[in-house]
Amino acid sequence: MANTQAIATSFKVESFNGVHAFGTTVVRGATTKDSFKAALFYATASLGAATTAYSTTGEVVDASYTAGGVAVTNANAPASSGTTAYWTPSAAFAWTALTAAAFDAVLLYNSTQADKAVAVYTFGSQSITAGNLSLNMPTNDASTGLLRLA
Repeated sequence: MANTQAIATSFKVESFNGVHAFGTTVVRGATTKDSFKAALFYATASLGAATTAYSTTGEVVDASYTAGGVAVTNANAPASSGTTAYWTPSAAFAWTALTAAAFDAVLLYNSTQADKAVAVYTFGSQSITAGNLSLNMPTNDASTGLLRLA
């Protein structure tokens, strides 16, 4: 059998679990899982792959919206299937009585680790007046999980 170049699947899951630290500025001391948040952003914001941390710049602003977004329900453990590691929040991101116009993105970020960005998810531009918004989560698996490392 020949060797095959690949990143170890176990490493992918362990990365989600914070096991590996390659840098010289490691600040992990806790053994509990981190807290994550999801914040809404206007279509005019400039979020993307270069986003490194949560900022209020471009975030939805309204009396019905709390800056920083909502807490993410994190009851699912990272897992793997085949060569893909994955993780999905265990509940929808939900806002009640929301009034906002022209927003089209949500930033998932780690509020425990200096608000470091995890991912930006975009959708068609939305406007809502005193309504409820729920961003439902996909199935937590290797094909559709919210975060996947293949």
